[in-house]
Amino acid sequence: MARLLWQDGYMSQTFGMEAPRENVQTPHRPPVRYLMLIDSGGSMVARLFLENRELAAEFDATAEEVTAMTQGLQPQRGAQGSEWDSALQGHNADERVSAVVYTISV
Repeated sequence: MARLLWQDGYMSQTFGMEAPRENVQTPHRPPVRYLMLIDSGGSMVARLFLENRELAAEFDATAEEVTAMTQGLQPQRGAQGSEWDSALQGHNADERVSAVVYTISV
């Protein structure tokens, strides 16, 4: 049973639930457009990119979510195009050639 603490004649407010904050309308992040499976230092990673090729997320390519997200999609082999240069600057040419890119419908 919780005990109430009295300090200076007033009940302590050291526990309880905080009142909900006012809902603030903020713009949503743009949807993910590309899913890339690429070798990164000897292990496969899945990377999610926005339309402008900005990295949105990265996780292990063996995660079951990858299978769910790629179901029914046709991949494109390689990411050598100049549009990927900034996004993949840490990858060598072999990794970029063997990358698998899925375009996600919005």
